[in-house]
Amino acid sequence: MKAAVLGENGVDVRDLPKPEPKPNEVLIRVRASSLNRADLMVALGHQHGSVGGVGARIGLECSGEVEAVGAAVKDVKPGDRVMGSAPGGFAEYVVTDAGRVHRIPGNNMTYEQAACFPVALQTMHNAVVTAGRLKPGETMLLQGASAGVGLMGMQIGKLMGASLVLGTSTNAARRARLKDYGCDIALDTGDPNWPQAVRKATGDKGVNLIVDLVSGGVANGNLEAAAILGRIVNVGRLGGMKGEFDFDKHALKRIDYIGVTFRTRSIDEVREINRLMRADLWPAIEAGKLSLPIHKAYPLAGIAEALAMMRANQHFGKIVIQVS
Repeated sequence: MKAAVLGENGVDVRDLPKPEPKPNEVLIRVRASSLNRADLMVALGHQHGSVGGVGARIGLECSGEVEAVGAAVKDVKPGDRVMGSAPGGFAEYVVTDAGRVHRIPGNNMTYEQAACFPVALQTMHNAVVTAGRLKPGETMLLQGASAGVGLMGMQIGKLMGASLVLGTSTNAARRARLKDYGCDIALDTGDPNWPQAVRKATGDKGVNLIVDLVSGGVANGNLEAAAILGRIVNVGRLGGMKGEFDFDKHALKRIDYIGVTFRTRSIDEVREINRLMRADLWPAIEAGKLSLPIHKAYPLAGIAEALAMMRANQHFGKIVIQVS
């Protein structure tokens, strides 16, 4: 089979043996995959959890048809149209734990559309609902809202009853599009007064929940924008791994600062995250109430070009790989 692999001189497509599913795994004939920021780290030779270094398979999610299942798998069968988070997803075939796999609802969702959902759904449901503890009527800010996970996070916030959803982007054209994905007020964190704009929008109370994909330079602004007893969930570090942090402001507001990642989670933890996500979000997925825009699609042979587009940070939504 063809698969994207990190070589000595970057990512290329190679012939690899077709994998076989273990008892709790599903073998998927991949039709489409989509890019995530973590793919850039692996492509640059960095470690991402257990994946990294020369020879590493690239990709985190995909869609396709079930080719075979392990002996312990009960919920899907060969021939089912599925999507799921799947390490090494930029390939013609991939195996993944059955707890990460979901049937594609109905017949109208394309494989390209389905490939955009798995990581965004599991990441943002965990950040907004489980870690962030969003309650109906509360306010929410999504830092880095124009990324695929950010767009999904705002929609989940609205679906779960947020009274006001704010989103940030430093790009004016992207800010203008955030309203189509659950955003009530779009802000530019390039403006140093953005925390004051958040406080004004919330009657000077601050937001109850901040889901942060940026970190770095916005860390202190988040503390200023948060309400007393607010929660800040650190999901991504697009703006830098380190930044100033006002510990006194953190203590005065009694803010819960929560870090989340899938890199240190067990298979059982990931299964439970997906179970909770399906319970809350699957009716909305089936009804077409949650969506993600596709910026551009590339063939598997164009994986290096697709990674370059993501690295340039000029896209809105998802970049897709059409495998077959």
